[in-house]
Amino acid sequence: QVQLVESGGGLVQAGGSLRLSCAASGRAFSTYVMGWFRQAPGKEREFVARITWTGGWSYYRDSVKGRFTISRDVAKNTVYLQMNNLKPEDTAIYYCAAGSAGSSYSHEFHYWGQGTQVTVSS
Repeated sequence: QVQLVESGGGLVQAGGSLRLSCAASGRAFSTYVMGWFRQAPGKEREFVARITWTGGWSYYRDSVKGRFTISRDVAKNTVYLQMNNLKPEDTAIYYCAAGSAGSSYSHEFHYWGQGTQVTVSS
């Protein structure tokens, strides 16, 4: 079993920054893909970024490219999402997820954290 615990959310003004953390425990993650997703009120959950645990290959949705950076600390079993130049449309609950190698879509990720709220004021 895998446990994921997010932290780092909060309220920030437009143009500000936040760093989300996802602490993972429960099993080895060497073959996993770690992802960040978000869900705004009244909207479907959407992909934000993902990274391979081994190799650190990353991929982003277009609207966050150049502003968000996903990274991982293998020694700490932690994945991060550094969010810069935040916009009001980034407001959502952000979820960390873990999936087997090749996972891309939300339904392919087997394990999910409880979510952390990010609110960006204009």
